[in-house]
Amino acid sequence: MLAPYAVRVETSQGRRHPEAPHPYRNDYQRDRDRVVHARAFRRLEAKTQVFSRRYSDHFRNRLTHTIEVTQIARTIAGQLGLNVDLVEALALVHDVGHPPFGHAGERALDGAMREHGHFFDHNLHALRIVEDFEMRYAAFRGLNLTFEIREGIIKHSHDYSINEHPELAEYLLDQRPPLEAQLIDLADEIAYNTADLDDGFEAHLITLPMIRASLPVFEAFFREVQLKYPDAPEKLKFNEALKLVLNRFVTGLIEGTTFNIKQTSIQSVDDVRRHPERLVGFPKGIDVDRLACKEFLHTNLYFSKALEPEKEEAERVIRDLFAHWMRRPGDLPSAYREKSQQEPLPRVLCDYIAGMTDNFILEQHKRFC
Repeated sequence: MLAPYAVRVETSQGRRHPEAPHPYRNDYQRDRDRVVHARAFRRLEAKTQVFSRRYSDHFRNRLTHTIEVTQIARTIAGQLGLNVDLVEALALVHDVGHPPFGHAGERALDGAMREHGHFFDHNLHALRIVEDFEMRYAAFRGLNLTFEIREGIIKHSHDYSINEHPELAEYLLDQRPPLEAQLIDLADEIAYNTADLDDGFEAHLITLPMIRASLPVFEAFFREVQLKYPDAPEKLKFNEALKLVLNRFVTGLIEGTTFNIKQTSIQSVDDVRRHPERLVGFPKGIDVDRLACKEFLHTNLYFSKALEPEKEEAERVIRDLFAHWMRRPGDLPSAYREKSQQEPLPRVLCDYIAGMTDNFILEQHKRFC
């Protein structure tokens, strides 16, 4: 029961390398399964989200975050009448391009690349992973995913210019992505806004009084919880209030997107693509709460002094290793030495480092630096 503006698997633009249909899985279901079985997906389990494993085993990593995004995105897609199989595959693949050490690692890797006239973009790197780096099939390199998955990988959170990225011309850069891809970015934001409040509270880096004083939406729900469960422990009251915040964001995204679709009289995927702006969004009041939550986390968690030492070490590890292998490419594994004969050395190092887990890159740093 798909809405008229949902992507239909029967109209997919297909794969680079044609394949016979599967007897009981459609193409987007097959894409989902290929992502789950990819090495890059498995490595997310050992990559930092906000807190590294050395801080605690209890906090989200990049894989558990991805699972939470997928759950939220599937729920919203079902309510909007979108293609849930496509949404699920896009949610599962959306973070496979992230390097170790979270955003600190991404910042350091991009900085190292820019010193040599290049740059790092985790969406574009994810496309390279599924197109080229994964080696699971005898008939082709990569995962041979459908066009809609590949398009969503690069366009779910960012609009690229054809002038700056002519190599991406096939992905209709002058058009908006389908609603299934647009949904991933804000489902991602809902997931990390609420999860990072939870992890920050568990880590004692943000306190309940801080949250209540800074986030009116949380405060309103916490007051409700206090009236309903006056004798519950503080942590359980916090949990109940946070669940209500999550529900408000999810419900708001469903309602805001539904309103936008009705206001613009969208009737097809082509209408979505031709619309000058993205249509997935929150109502104004809930968007204010969303932005307040993001600002609170940036000020009090992501850039907190308690996390600075780990972020600084993460950036140093990446800079050190990048510089070492630029000086001594002979220390690279043989496969990457061979790649450096066909591609610029900085790009080869970037590909190698971006694929590493937190633990593996620390081992390499200890060995070489």
